[in-house]
Amino acid sequence: MRDKILITGGAGFIGFHLASLLLDSGYDITIIDNLSRGLIDTDIKDLEKKGNIRILNLNILDANSLTKIPIDYKYIFHLAAIIGVSNVLSQPYNVLYDNISMLGNVINFARRQKKLKRFLFASTSEVYAGTLKFFSLKIPSPESSYLALTELNHPRTSYMLSKIYGEAMCLHSGLPITIFRPHNIYGPRMGLSHVIPEQLKKAEFSRNNDTIEVSSVDHTRTFCYIYDAIEMLVLMMKNNSCEGKTLNLGNQSPEVSIRRVVEICHSVVGKNFQIKPIPDAPNSPTRRSPDMTKTYNLINYTPSISLQEGISKTYNWYKLKVFLEGGLSAK
Repeated sequence: MRDKILITGGAGFIGFHLASLLLDSGYDITIIDNLSRGLIDTDIKDLEKKGNIRILNLNILDANSLTKIPIDYKYIFHLAAIIGVSNVLSQPYNVLYDNISMLGNVINFARRQKKLKRFLFASTSEVYAGTLKFFSLKIPSPESSYLALTELNHPRTSYMLSKIYGEAMCLHSGLPITIFRPHNIYGPRMGLSHVIPEQLKKAEFSRNNDTIEVSSVDHTRTFCYIYDAIEMLVLMMKNNSCEGKTLNLGNQSPEVSIRRVVEICHSVVGKNFQIKPIPDAPNSPTRRSPDMTKTYNLINYTPSISLQEGISKTYNWYKLKVFLEGGLSAK
């Protein structure tokens, strides 16, 4: 009998790719998503054709909606959350209240499972933002870093605070938990409001030798392609030594400048541009890189897809599914 896995927010970026890998690995998948970020696209429809998957349009803010689901899941991934800078800035109260309410409802649902082996909670690299701003944050940043909050009256604090609070809820839930903190995961279906797809779009629709404006050109990041990220998530799920742990999810090297990322995007598209630096994006950290030592040691895996290869794969998807189709919404 196939082990059953529930993924909340499973129609989103990480959730979709995770569901696809788990289906190919022989699991029975249930996706819960309220589809608030767009319609079910052709990728989701293709996923349904594989069989052994159910996609439920439910709002888990309503605890009663979870009573419609069978109680026999072995693994639960809770990825659903209000995310995105625009949402955080425009509705910080809802970000706080809804993210915590959704998690509470899913934890209560998980407690009713008779065969639950692991509950995996998606936190965020933003939990390190306060420490970086006010104290000395080691980079690459280990999971053991002390966490500090940014100003409570700042809207952006709402998202990171909801995730810190969520981590505490998981740790005190009595469930067999694993918390993971994603760092700059990228790839197909991630939307357009991220540096890599944003720059690919600019390059695609600009003329050769145009000038492209880029903010935060000297800031540095490490990037992890989505397929490496979901491989690590599945290994975290399977590995008993990951139970009870809080783990970074990402790539520790190479740490590259935003300018270099943009240059790779231009190279992949096959055009030459002049980069015009503009002021740094508000609240953008000058550096961000996770210390992956703990994760790599526990799951015996290191990412294998280079930044050049990953950006190329990402461009090929966007060119086919978004740029040529007139901007189909991709999560």
